[in-house]
Amino acid sequence: MGLFGKLFEKENCAFCGKELGVFGKKKLEDGVMCGKCQEKLSPWFTDRKQSTIAEIQAQLDYREANKEKVAAFSTTRTFGSYTKLLLDEDNRKFMVTSARNLEEANPDVLDFSDVTGCTVDIDESRDEQTRTDPEGKEISYNPPRYTYSYDFDIIINVRNPYFDEMRFKLNGSSVEIETRGTIPPRPENNIEYREYKKMGEEIKEALLDVRQQVRDEVAAAAAPKAAVTCPYCGATTTPDASGCCEYCGGAVNG
Repeated sequence: MGLFGKLFEKENCAFCGKELGVFGKKKLEDGVMCGKCQEKLSPWFTDRKQSTIAEIQAQLDYREANKEKVAAFSTTRTFGSYTKLLLDEDNRKFMVTSARNLEEANPDVLDFSDVTGCTVDIDESRDEQTRTDPEGKEISYNPPRYTYSYDFDIIINVRNPYFDEMRFKLNGSSVEIETRGTIPPRPENNIEYREYKKMGEEIKEALLDVRQQVRDEVAAAAAPKAAVTCPYCGATTTPDASGCCEYCGGAVNG
């Protein structure tokens, strides 16, 4: 079979077995998958073409197990307006999603301890405004006029076997500021700009705070325990994880 014939050769999805034509194939390193199976992968995953069938199957298994985490997720705090950060502080988990139907979307549920960093990225771009002269040519204004556009992205760095970054935009449309002359604007004077910047900082602070709480608790648990005298039985004891006497069970630490 020639190269042209091989290009249009029908193949089967490695996961559901569906027969695929040339336009239905989603390439893998050692096979193909269909679009429906691809939709089951994490939205943060970007390395499909470099992944093997075995690696994709492992992720599909992970995504299936994630459905139980979504069902058990109980939102205690929400940040953002379009794509949102949801926190489940009782179970120390979070997710990022724009979906209203969480069970259908199956957003990845991560532990607070999975967070390795968080930054707010504000992108600025500038476009010059022009006008049409009597000859139909586009010319600059005098003094020049510019439109500055601002977009606000949150970048959450995480530990996960299938992705290490969750990047999403806070604003639905760019925040625009028009100027005349060459002096750039002061975006902090714009209400929308301030709102999105504050929103980004709140998300960053929330994630870094819950991450630090987990780290502090891990460090406290690993710290050497000091022996104390139990006020109930008088024994010299090293309190257990609940702060109780190892001999009589009394609450040594209150």
